[in-house]
Amino acid sequence: MKKYFALALAALLGLAGCSNGTSEVSDSATTTTSETTAQTSSIEQQASEPLTVYLNDFDAIIPDLFKEKTGYDVEVVVGNGAETMSRISAEASNPQWDVVWLDSMYDIQNLNSEGMIMTDVEVDNAANLTDEFASLVPSDKSFYPTGAHAAGVIVYRNDVWSEEDAPKSYDDLTDPKYADAIGMADPGVAAPAYPLAAYFFDEKGMDGGMDYFTTLFENGLKVYPKNPQVVEAMASGEISIAMLQESNAYSMLAEGEPITIIWPEGGAAASTRVAAICSQTDQPDVAKAFVNFLLDPEVQQALINTGDEGFFTPSVDGVTTKEQRDASAPLAIADVVFGAENEADIKAWFADYSAQ
Repeated sequence: MKKYFALALAALLGLAGCSNGTSEVSDSATTTTSETTAQTSSIEQQASEPLTVYLNDFDAIIPDLFKEKTGYDVEVVVGNGAETMSRISAEASNPQWDVVWLDSMYDIQNLNSEGMIMTDVEVDNAANLTDEFASLVPSDKSFYPTGAHAAGVIVYRNDVWSEEDAPKSYDDLTDPKYADAIGMADPGVAAPAYPLAAYFFDEKGMDGGMDYFTTLFENGLKVYPKNPQVVEAMASGEISIAMLQESNAYSMLAEGEPITIIWPEGGAAASTRVAAICSQTDQPDVAKAFVNFLLDPEVQQALINTGDEGFFTPSVDGVTTKEQRDASAPLAIADVVFGAENEADIKAWFADYSAQ
């Protein structure tokens, strides 16, 4: 059985010209038996231990789904954005991960700048990417987007605010009438919260972003570690308006909470989930198979169908989003280079101000 899956995986990835232990073939020749055997042996040897994937969602479905699709085992290590990046940093001299799959594109870009990410990664299913997501693949092919979700739809309690009085846009949130009513997750802790903050700094410039959040803080903005704590604050009435990650917002609706979801004009600030391979992995072919697996329309459809975590815009064609979600709702993604280069400064500024 293992040999069958190894052969299938080699064919899927088209690794004949790049795997260790293979030799080039002429245009008119086919892969020889010895080459195939060597290739199979290489992949089987790599797969003797489970592939280790660091992620922050979908841990309940990924191991079984990857095993079903490829025959190989994967061990997932779950943590929020800050936890995962801290773990990777602590292991810098001796990485314990093979793949990182996180809705924190800017963190991954920074890892690439530090030489921690494999480049020139080629996978067949990249051809499935929509034009929008294909444009997010860096020129060095160091990571691939697997979808994006709204890091901050506007949510308000409709038993506190009427439709007429409720905010319709991000700029509306600066209105003094919303004093002490607004909450959001901490960009330094929650993976989706930094892309939310980065959107404003990218859209308005660094000074404009600081001015925007300064106005919100002076108006009583409350910051919670992660989105589930924002949900708790909304449910208890501690706040009545939030910039909330969309799956948490839709979960509140499903639970009968008196809320209304607004997709801001011009698009909701988005968090893009990307997959990247450790530059020091000793399982490069299996790691590429995992990235390829994530770009399979059937896999992305399975992720969407899993439940609360499945509220996102798929990165590949042929996938249907959840019916509760507005399929035409636009997403606004901060520039990856801007978001990566300014991440430390934005998080530091935000932490300093929120601590005041």
